[in-house]
Amino acid sequence: MDIALAVIGAYLLGSVSFAIVVSRLMRLPDPRSYGSKNPGATNVLRTGRIAAAALTLAGDMAKGWLAAWLSGRYLADAMALAGLAAFLGHLYPVFYGFRGGKGVATAAGVLFGFNVWLGAGTLVTWVVVAALLRYVSLASMIAALFAAFYAFWLFGLMHIPLAVLVMAALLVWRHRENIRRLVAGSESRLGQKAPTSPPDPNAASR
Repeated sequence: MDIALAVIGAYLLGSVSFAIVVSRLMRLPDPRSYGSKNPGATNVLRTGRIAAAALTLAGDMAKGWLAAWLSGRYLADAMALAGLAAFLGHLYPVFYGFRGGKGVATAAGVLFGFNVWLGAGTLVTWVVVAALLRYVSLASMIAALFAAFYAFWLFGLMHIPLAVLVMAALLVWRHRENIRRLVAGSESRLGQKAPTSPPDPNAASR
């Protein structure tokens, strides 16, 4: 029963989309209405509001970290499932019709909650790949796959590495449109200006 409650709580926590919450609080357009239509920090950054994107990133990471860390501290047997549940909550949030983001920031938070070295190693991998190739999506997918390798190296064949492997597979699946654009050569590079601007939320009142 305790494990079930921990998993449900983690899923509900993961279902809180900080991209949507921050955008509403800062009176920005709904992130699901422009750009990639993905409720995540990268898409929020298209508004030009760095603070909003930073808050979104911090919030999505924090919820993943909190779900994994709390379970590890008070109910270790539920740690892997709770981390995975928080990630699934971000991907398929009950509060937003089960239409969520791609899960990169939340997955990073979960990894740090599982183990600091696991999170740090994955983050360094993302930074190196992003700096070299200049594709955020590609860096995210490669880092996710390396995270599964790091987890097995740190923990062996246990629940946490299996949870990380599932997260990595789902994260790559959620980036399938990015994969198509990468193959076609139309994926935006890091720092490249977005092709379309977000709609003005105050336009209707003018």
